[in-house]
Amino acid sequence: MTEPRLNPFTAAPATMKAMLDLENQVKASGLEMSLIHLVKVRASQINGCAFCIHMHTREARADGETEERLYLLDAWRESPLYSDRERAALAWTEALTLVAQTRAPDEDYALLKAHFSDEEQVKLTLAISAINAWNRFAIGFRSIHPVGAHRAAA
Repeated sequence: MTEPRLNPFTAAPATMKAMLDLENQVKASGLEMSLIHLVKVRASQINGCAFCIHMHTREARADGETEERLYLLDAWRESPLYSDRERAALAWTEALTLVAQTRAPDEDYALLKAHFSDEEQVKLTLAISAINAWNRFAIGFRSIHPVGAHRAAA
């Protein structure tokens, strides 16, 4: 089993307060929380961040997201369960999370522009940037999600 490397909140509290302030800005952005949840989970899936997938799927369910939409999120392009606005946000999430490979293609931006105002595009891009930063903290420092009654195999 992987062991945590360090707790960034104890090691650099002021820096992590800045991250929490950024997170608060994302939450106060006015974008739909359901959309923010989908973006957080999808970016975390791409990055392979178990800690963040665990956290954000739980938060999404607590806010009313369905199990089915969470299960199918990795295959959102093939499922009719997502709105056109959500599809635009998920395409932009994938483009920016994988920016070294995608270079944020024009077709993804055109889809984004069709469903989000200029201000919302900036707010969504901040949300995507923030979750990617959180993923890097959690993965880099090997944060372990809560395990509870279902203990990991020894």
